[in-house]
Amino acid sequence: MIGQQIDFDDGAHFAFTDRWGGVSTSPYGELNLGGAVGDEPPLVRDNRRLAAGALGLDPADVVWMHQVHGNGVAAVTERQADGAAPTVDALVTGRSGLALAVLTADCVPVLLADPAAGVTAAAHAGRPGLAAGVVPAAVAAMIELGADPARIVGAIGPSVCGRCYEVPAPLRDEIAALEPDTWSQTSWGTPALDLPAGVRAQLARLGVSVHEMSHICTMESSDHFSYRREQRTGRLASYVWLDGTHA
Repeated sequence: MIGQQIDFDDGAHFAFTDRWGGVSTSPYGELNLGGAVGDEPPLVRDNRRLAAGALGLDPADVVWMHQVHGNGVAAVTERQADGAAPTVDALVTGRSGLALAVLTADCVPVLLADPAAGVTAAAHAGRPGLAAGVVPAAVAAMIELGADPARIVGAIGPSVCGRCYEVPAPLRDEIAALEPDTWSQTSWGTPALDLPAGVRAQLARLGVSVHEMSHICTMESSDHFSYRREQRTGRLASYVWLDGTHA
């Protein structure tokens, strides 16, 4: 269920789910946390409750997004009402006890925290979002809330790797012109993009250190959902939060 959880002494937490331990059935089996992929809504709610419980979180303290592959950022200060997920690809909060969640099934989940400032962010960096600058936008929103890039720690979660993300050569050239570290080649010798490397490069230029860079390729791992491998499938979730109680 929780494929990986990273807990820091200063009260910051990063967590990444795998596909197991939920109640959804094929093709969304088992722990589908995405509410817009065709799964039954009651099953998604149960999965979100199970995942939150495994993390020691109240499901009401988890904030979700309606992701659209852009660079929009929403600042969050309160619990989220049902059906009120903002249409953005990054969330930021200065409120301890609120967990920010990002959904993926090959795109790059990016989690960021500055515990000293009490600020966290979560970003969904697919190819369009990375090119549009969603990661720098998330860091800028954190800075507006008092975060310092030198204190921010980041985690890059499971996503499709540069050996598997095949794209047409003109597209590789277009994205690599914006972020050179994305240039890659598949294991079978065709043009590819390495989105996790691109995210890491963007964070490094902003002065943000990456504490965790996942070695898991979602397309290669049967323990993770992959849109490129399965098309109709579920969504993983990545969470970031700081210790505290929502009031």
